[in-house]
Amino acid sequence: MQTLSNPSTTATEFDTVIHRRPTRSVRVGDIWIGSRHPVVVQSMINEDTLDIDGSVAAIRRLHEIGCEIVRVTVPSLGHAKAVGDIKKKLQDTYRDVPLVADVHHNGMKIALEVAKHVDKVRINPGLYVFEKPDPNRQGYTPEEFERIGKQIRDTLEPLVASLREQDKAMRIGVNHGSLAERMLFTYGDTPEGMVESALEFLRLCEEMDFRNLVISMKASRAPVMLAAYRLMAKRMDDLGMDYPLHLGVTEAGDGDYGRIKSTVGIGTLLAEGIGDTIRVSLTEAPEKEIPVCYSILQALGLRKTMVEYVACPSCGRTLFNLEEVLHKVRAATSHLVGLDIAVMGCIVNGPGEMADADYGYVGKTPGTIALYRGREEIKRVPEEQGVEELINLIKADGRWVEPEAIG
Repeated sequence: MQTLSNPSTTATEFDTVIHRRPTRSVRVGDIWIGSRHPVVVQSMINEDTLDIDGSVAAIRRLHEIGCEIVRVTVPSLGHAKAVGDIKKKLQDTYRDVPLVADVHHNGMKIALEVAKHVDKVRINPGLYVFEKPDPNRQGYTPEEFERIGKQIRDTLEPLVASLREQDKAMRIGVNHGSLAERMLFTYGDTPEGMVESALEFLRLCEEMDFRNLVISMKASRAPVMLAAYRLMAKRMDDLGMDYPLHLGVTEAGDGDYGRIKSTVGIGTLLAEGIGDTIRVSLTEAPEKEIPVCYSILQALGLRKTMVEYVACPSCGRTLFNLEEVLHKVRAATSHLVGLDIAVMGCIVNGPGEMADADYGYVGKTPGTIALYRGREEIKRVPEEQGVEELINLIKADGRWVEPEAIG
């Protein structure tokens, strides 16, 4: 698997036909989230936050391969205090990586403590003020609904005050699987219930003059996730709200299906212009999530952190072993971030299908390769010299960088 360098220093944006939904800029450490900035990649470590050294190592591993914001879990006050040690050790031994704290059940004390040490606090509206389910309940009266709303405000206000004073951010992270009971009774187990849960917290934050907010509407099923984010974007647009959206299909699983499921959800919304930061949630090592994120962004033209390879699927017209040659070309050029390189099996698909590529490697006749710069054929070479001569062409244009010089 290709290792990605930190996109904060190597990534470049390029022209795109996707028009992103306008959103405000929210700062998380030295990273900005919002439509005026590149879509941000996030992940979460698996380590127990009480393990200072293990957590620091895990955060560093993620950051070094391109994860721009890292989330840590904070289930207790002890964990919250440990995050302070993690942050300091990162600053002393590596760099100040943007951190997000994940706070769940009855988290006011935990959130207040960890807010001192991180750049953003994530809360779950369904669990922040926990309502113990009542099997005999038939519904909520307006008075009960209002009473719990006041309790939420009282619990949220100290955290909002702390984050506002420190100029830090909050993610209002709604999960389909953990909606509050009163939302379930009022709106059902629906995307609408997810949206109303988020809007309740948004309105409370706005009443307290706090707008450093990012919203997520995650679900484990892509259709539910898609419906929730689309509805959230529409409702915010109708209400004049411009908060950034954090996209993800939660608990996507592993392997090919986990990646496909995440791509279907995240990629579809990004293609519609919805979304400002993403996390692919795989049941695998967190490091496996980052290449998926960047592949989604690159495929949509939203970030460019690797070489873009254009290659035909092969057919009876193919004049060389396409799969083998593509592997050779990739091995020789994958470090040249920013280039588009095409490997095409025959002249029929060659120049036309690869028109947007910077360089092309095309089967011309049996045993002969035509090398292109854009649409222009530059030279024909024997097949056994094809990859070497492609490299020579890139070098002649001054676009070659030695792999060991990549920093």
